[in-house]
Amino acid sequence: MAGNSRRPGVRKTHKTGAPKGSGGKHRRSLAGKGPTPKAEDRTYHAAYRRKKEQERRNQGRHEQQDTGEIVLGRNPVVECLRAKVPATQLYVVAGTAADDRLKEAIVIARKRAIAINEVQKHELDYIAGNEKHQGIGLKIPPYQYAEVEDLIAQVKDSGEHGLIVCLDNITDPRNLGAIIRSVAAFGGHGVVIPERRSASVTAVTWRTSAGTAARLPVARATNLTRTLKQFQQNGYQVVGLAAGGEHTLDTYQGTGPTVIVIGSEGKGISRLVGETCDTMLSIPMSDWVESLNASVAAGAVLSEFARQRRAEVRTNHSL
Repeated sequence: MAGNSRRPGVRKTHKTGAPKGSGGKHRRSLAGKGPTPKAEDRTYHAAYRRKKEQERRNQGRHEQQDTGEIVLGRNPVVECLRAKVPATQLYVVAGTAADDRLKEAIVIARKRAIAINEVQKHELDYIAGNEKHQGIGLKIPPYQYAEVEDLIAQVKDSGEHGLIVCLDNITDPRNLGAIIRSVAAFGGHGVVIPERRSASVTAVTWRTSAGTAARLPVARATNLTRTLKQFQQNGYQVVGLAAGGEHTLDTYQGTGPTVIVIGSEGKGISRLVGETCDTMLSIPMSDWVESLNASVAAGAVLSEFARQRRAEVRTNHSL
């Protein structure tokens, strides 16, 4: 029937006019939520997980710098152990395929009473900060540097004429290791390096020095110029190596207490350090050769001074 309000699907209303609002009830849900966070700040995003993993690795590297150094790879580890580099732990990943290098590393570590720790791969990944370890790592404690004052006192107590090498602008740890080896070979008493902008005694230095870094003191100077003046006050002649010096290796007598200052092949000796030297010394060589590597130059001068000192001893004994 017409007008029947009870028919299915028909809804009758008596409301008139504009519909009322929510009275602000849903206003908050319509408000803006601000800028979209970066992907690395969203906990559910892959970028967030990568960020956290990188932070974990960086923290691992910081711990290694504070507590020593980790040498990774089979050849470097074996070379360190052969050179008698001081080590506290040898890490070996469980299930790693053994070869001659791994076997040798374990044998040497046992002979030297170095702790051997079998770890899982992910553990060594975390310790090393990367996965490029070939299943083996060697923990080396921080090098214990000497004090310049102690170095001067030790030489004085020995009754010998000191022979010290100070390095300026030497940033290659291999050069440092080779120089330490030459100083030890030719009867030197120690090496001094600056605290900043200089190579330090690392695993690479240890290997290059062939273990002599264990017996020859290496001191660090806060200010190299001030340290050289300290040596001068204790009776040392400070000799800087430079092309065109007023002396050559043929004319200089290095039998007294002597400090040899060696700069890098490229930069040489810095200005203030050069001005502090008592004399500048050059090494005679072929005209077409511009310069020598720092470690080679050190070896040449140390060898000549050692020869002069042996000759002086023989002369004194014959008198």
